[in-house]
Amino acid sequence: MTDRAEPRGALARGRASFAGRGWAEAYEHLSAADSEAPLDPPDLELLGCAAYLVGKENQSVDALARAHHALLGSGDAPGAARCAFLAGLQLIGRGEQAQGGGWVARARRVLEDGGQDCVERGCVLIPEALRLLGAGDLVAAHATFEEAGEIGRRFADADVTALARLGQGQVLVRSGEIARGISLLDEVMVGVTAGEVSPIFAGIIYCAVLEVCHDIYDLRRAQEWTAAFTRWCESQPDLVPYRGQCLVRRAEIMRFHGAWPDALEAAEQAHERLSRLPGQGAVGAALYQQAELHRLRGELALAENTYRRAGEAGRKPQPGLAQLRMAQGNMAAAEAAIRGVLDETRHPRARARVLPACVEILLAAGDRAGARRAADELAEIAERLDAPLLEALSAQASGAILLVEEEHGAALGLLRRACGLWRELDAPYEAARTRVLVGLACRALADADGAAIELAAARRAFERLGAAVDLRRLDDLTAVPRSEAPGGLTAREVEVLRLVATGKTNRALAADLCISEKTVARHLSNIFTKLGVSSRSAATAFAYEHGLV
Repeated sequence: MTDRAEPRGALARGRASFAGRGWAEAYEHLSAADSEAPLDPPDLELLGCAAYLVGKENQSVDALARAHHALLGSGDAPGAARCAFLAGLQLIGRGEQAQGGGWVARARRVLEDGGQDCVERGCVLIPEALRLLGAGDLVAAHATFEEAGEIGRRFADADVTALARLGQGQVLVRSGEIARGISLLDEVMVGVTAGEVSPIFAGIIYCAVLEVCHDIYDLRRAQEWTAAFTRWCESQPDLVPYRGQCLVRRAEIMRFHGAWPDALEAAEQAHERLSRLPGQGAVGAALYQQAELHRLRGELALAENTYRRAGEAGRKPQPGLAQLRMAQGNMAAAEAAIRGVLDETRHPRARARVLPACVEILLAAGDRAGARRAADELAEIAERLDAPLLEALSAQASGAILLVEEEHGAALGLLRRACGLWRELDAPYEAARTRVLVGLACRALADADGAAIELAAARRAFERLGAAVDLRRLDDLTAVPRSEAPGGLTAREVEVLRLVATGKTNRALAADLCISEKTVARHLSNIFTKLGVSSRSAATAFAYEHGLV
């Protein structure tokens, strides 16, 4: 009698723990009950779900497989299909496509053989719709998600309905109907945050929606849903899957908002958690966030090692690795890397993640025309997507180009616009980098006070953040230059004079230097004044006499 009482007690406690989202206790009690006497299929399904939620994926698939066979033997085709679908979903999620696809195919066949109208028919449509979405067949994917959603609504099943709407939202965003897609995703998230969706599918939806926010540069929405995701994870301390992905997104947002020590801690925790489970693609993303923070803090050797580990884990280490090469002074490697990754990247939204670094590196390498093309492409993408983050990046890049082209007034307007956007987005690092450019524009316009204010503010921000690389660059920029050129000519004026001495016209000079003819004329006027000459031929003679050519 005593031997039979304990399993019944363990089973009851397991069910109660599962209902209360105490996943570890649920798994422990249900496993104890199962070891004493084999569980019935509904309790085996609970055991499988609890095992998954505490990171015991092999045990989860085993329990679901047992439940599937038992339900199949009793003639419960919908239940058998549901368990097969859950097992397949887990296997696909950890990269075991063949086995996972086999379980989903079995679920589909069981339903076809049974001929029953049930909500599980909606379940098995979801993987097929995702396959179509991945293949780029957006029309067929949307139709399949819509069919699944209709089944979910007809049977009042929140899980299938939410997954179908999630897919429809993803298709709309991919099709360029971003406003409609985001509206649908927000609706799905309302149901998730209200607890209407079961935990396994809630976690999938959180991760998918945050991925879309990241893809369309919707920082504010990403921040809001990441906070909700964090609360959801923290309400279930035993939860193992999803928590790592949540920490990666938190690290990214913390880095953007200037909380670099907290961001690094979150990225390290994400890597540690994700490494416990097989097939977690987000491991590389966690390492990339760590590498970015090491680079920004001037820990260049550590950054290089971590970028390489991110690459080994499947996350391309660009554009961060190219920016690291620039910080190391290896401009040839930086330029080759950024050109390579831009050539490989086709989708406009993905290119927008590379183009800001491309502008910076090409400008440093002296390729002004290439930098201008990159900045113009970024501006086009920013206009189409209408995202404040992209608008700020574009204004900063275009302002930097104008600054180098010596269109200082126009540059200043764009750079001040970028600064305002960065402040609105609470991005202290990007704001400080832009203030450096504002200071240089002020200096070029002979506004010494304005330049001093902007550069000092940027320095304070870099010191607070611990941005060692940027502090070194700022030191170089603010060092007092000594002109060694004859006649007191600046380096730029020497460059212009050398080209004049080759016989080039003002138009040809402007094309070579990527500046306007008006700017060329201003440089020539300054050169003539400093040298005390009044003609191009006299200036050319001076250049030859003083070894400038």
